[in-house]
Amino acid sequence: MNKKHRKLVLILLLLASPAVLTGCLAAVAIGGGAAVGAGTIAYLKGELKSTEGYSFSRVWAATVKTVEELDFIVINKVSDAISGKYECVTADNKKVHINVKRIGDNITEITIRVGTFGDETLSRYILNKIQSNI
Repeated sequence: MNKKHRKLVLILLLLASPAVLTGCLAAVAIGGGAAVGAGTIAYLKGELKSTEGYSFSRVWAATVKTVEELDFIVINKVSDAISGKYECVTADNKKVHINVKRIGDNITEITIRVGTFGDETLSRYILNKIQSNI
């Protein structure tokens, strides 16, 4: 392989590494989860997604407790046996959307978006609170 090809391969590997590390390989590299894909977290296009290795009912209960603890103003709350959605507002008038969705028996996806363009710091804070309430 000549020097030009090696440089191209290196560039491609560097560009691909963030995508690889936010997917299932990151869960395996960091210690895995309860199931394949469980325990992964990704922040993309203003939205934080996390896959948890717990039942929907357990994650939804933790989400409800978190929203109450954070004193968010609830605009809309809807749930059934497989999904739940919160639309809230913070004290400083930031809209927060939290979606919880059953993926499998013990696999649940949490999606958090703050505002129109996202706020990664606040999204991660909310996720950490939900996880600590599970």
